[in-house]
Amino acid sequence: MTRANATHVKLVLFDIDGTILAGGGAGKRAVTRALIDVFGSAGPADHRFDGKTDRQIVRELMRLEGHDDAHIDARMPALLDRYLAYLDDELRAPPFARLLPGVAELLDALEARHDMVLGLLTGNLAAGARAKLAAVGLDPDRFRVGVPRIRDRRGCLGTTCQQQHGDGSAENRNSHVSLQGKEISAKDIASTEDCAEGV
Repeated sequence: MTRANATHVKLVLFDIDGTILAGGGAGKRAVTRALIDVFGSAGPADHRFDGKTDRQIVRELMRLEGHDDAHIDARMPALLDRYLAYLDDELRAPPFARLLPGVAELLDALEARHDMVLGLLTGNLAAGARAKLAAVGLDPDRFRVGVPRIRDRRGCLGTTCQQQHGDGSAENRNSHVSLQGKEISAKDIASTEDCAEGV
């Protein structure tokens, strides 16, 4: 199907933490436990997690603890595996993650439209994103697009808009993707904002 004949749709991208749900601190507790296991310390307790990928959070915290990047990279796979295991535990413990008001109704309304596609733009690991969404009763497969696409268990679903799209150059503005024959151009992508609440 050519671009001219493709059905035109809009892609609506959602962040997870602080936009779709409040995690009750489960993610931060899981990261802290994993860091202590793998590196022996968790870094400053007041370090901000919002607006960052999970790998970025780990790297920043461990740099502050004096670890160089080679040391961090060597231990990152083990750290992420521990984090995902602990995240499952923490999501089952109080304070429980909760769906934010109005989200269910908004998702239903958007999903009912034939010209809208739901997607995720988040720094969460793919498996972590699925666990958080499932914890609040949302089917992760409702979100048909991840930015970038999910590659493996430890792959990120996305990054912040600035990291993903750079300076907004013409190349980025004119880019487009096709989803089951429906064209989605960059100008037809709407994204939600994240915040610090409930990471």
